[in-house]
Amino acid sequence: MRGRALRGVLRALLILLLVIFAGFPVYWMATTALSSNAELYGSGQMFWPRPDNLPALLGELASVPILGWLANTAVIAAGTTVLSIVLGAVGGYALSRFRFRGRGLVGFLLFMTQVVPEALILVPLYAMFITMGLLNSLTGLVLANVAFSLPVATFILKGAMDAVPHEIEEAATVDGCPRLGILTLVVLPLIAPSLAAAAVIAFFAGWNEYLFAATFLRDRGLWPTSVGLASFIGQYETPMSAVMGSAFVFSIPALVFFLLIQRKIVAGLTAGAVKG
Repeated sequence: MRGRALRGVLRALLILLLVIFAGFPVYWMATTALSSNAELYGSGQMFWPRPDNLPALLGELASVPILGWLANTAVIAAGTTVLSIVLGAVGGYALSRFRFRGRGLVGFLLFMTQVVPEALILVPLYAMFITMGLLNSLTGLVLANVAFSLPVATFILKGAMDAVPHEIEEAATVDGCPRLGILTLVVLPLIAPSLAAAAVIAFFAGWNEYLFAATFLRDRGLWPTSVGLASFIGQYETPMSAVMGSAFVFSIPALVFFLLIQRKIVAGLTAGAVKG
């Protein structure tokens, strides 16, 4: 009993330690946001938040279109997630269930897209977007992000589909279910954890978009939050309280999204790794 109680105390202390390590950056961000530049560059960082600096922080945030930037970021993240899941499900099903000439080459090319740096295709993609009329458009940013997140989503979903027994699909075929119905009504519900994992990866790829947005968007009203945060950096002064306040607001939706589906992530990433 004493050993069991000791293990329980050690486990509780370990969990508390992990929570402190994980939550401290968020706490420090909030503390920095509630500190004035005079305090940050003068007496130094305060360990405890200063609520009396909150009106000044809100005034600084009111001077920038932070809500508009968040809305643009949400559009990019949502579009990237939806397109990556839809196309990844179709592509993963094709690679998992069909045998066709060049199947291995297709998988290899999808894999090789992950070793190509985004900066390497920036100039040709810029020229392509000018020709297609996608420059200075959120649609173009969604397509650019899907190009990088789609291969990952495809391989995650393919691995999960490989573990789904063929007999289930054969039973659905006997009942007269079409191929698209088998995918959407039979297979996808069985690999929901993998869908969640692929959705998380695609969501954060779109939510953290910066390079393409900073290059392709000329209209300030179309900026995502990442580009808006970078615009705070000045030649002579950077309002750190406004930067950290905006970053804190920027982090909350992503943090909430992650916490809501965190249990699905590990299950989805490991689905199909071991077959019974």
